[in-house]
Amino acid sequence: MAGITERIDRITRLTPATRSTRPPVPRSVKIELTARCDFQCFFCASAMRLRAKSDMDPALFRRLVREFRDSGVEELGLFYLGESFLCDWLPEAVRYAKRDCGFPYVFLTTNGRLATPERVRACMQAGLDSLKFSFNFSDAEQFREVTRVRASDFRRVVSNLRAARRVRDEVEGLTGHRCGLYASSIRYDDAQLARMEQAVQEILPFVDEHYWLPLYGQAGLTAGARGTVPSAGNQGRIGALRKPLPCWSLFTEGHVTYDGRLSACCFDHDGRFDMGDLTRQGFMEAWHSERFQALRRANLAEDVRGTVCEKCIAYEDAQPAHAAAVG
Repeated sequence: MAGITERIDRITRLTPATRSTRPPVPRSVKIELTARCDFQCFFCASAMRLRAKSDMDPALFRRLVREFRDSGVEELGLFYLGESFLCDWLPEAVRYAKRDCGFPYVFLTTNGRLATPERVRACMQAGLDSLKFSFNFSDAEQFREVTRVRASDFRRVVSNLRAARRVRDEVEGLTGHRCGLYASSIRYDDAQLARMEQAVQEILPFVDEHYWLPLYGQAGLTAGARGTVPSAGNQGRIGALRKPLPCWSLFTEGHVTYDGRLSACCFDHDGRFDMGDLTRQGFMEAWHSERFQALRRANLAEDVRGTVCEKCIAYEDAQPAHAAAVG
């Protein structure tokens, strides 16, 4: 099975076929089981509560996931902007996607606080293929500063991550199914990179891969937070950064909110990137909607002035030195 960075790079790479106003069915879709999150990280606009925060109806989830698979989607992320371990039926969602719909790859990202061994075991036994921890703090004090929750939960996150490795190995031994275990960290700046070194070294023995991400401005909503300088758009991961325009997110991955809206953006915290209502229209109809085509056309022309993408790339010239992008 391909590792997580290989899969990320494959999704963020635009090909001649995907550089189209009407690209083929995306390889990957992320669906929001819940819009709620138990953290209030300064670099994430979720805490601003710019749109309603609730959970997806299980019946809607089942209908949409079946439609995605029937359309040809291969990879399903059971998260979008919320923390999916807040969803009581997360293991059932994994099982439905994997066993009932036959998705080759079902993946999940978590902040780790609620990813207890018991819940992780249930998800892995249900067929989860990839579990990634977002690990963005060097110690308990920075954990409190970043997430705005109690500092003592830093050790809880680390403990859950370490336990996930043990659980993964046990499940693999019993069932033969191996869930990839990963971690990513945001590189705010070079000082943060140095500060994170010891914390990352502590978790490395327990994950299959760790990688670094740039600091995103989340569609312009968090640009400049805490004096930080974000990268423009969503350029993928450090080591294989993409140009901010055209933004790969519009062409190769679907993003669905808890209430069934198809979004053009990885960071649609306020609903401005709404491209279609999947409770009223089909997935591919929304994927090829006139509004989506117009936004893709602007991205392909590398001129998004006057569009909903404008704020996201407004600070393109202010990127840190490490954020040089590749094609």
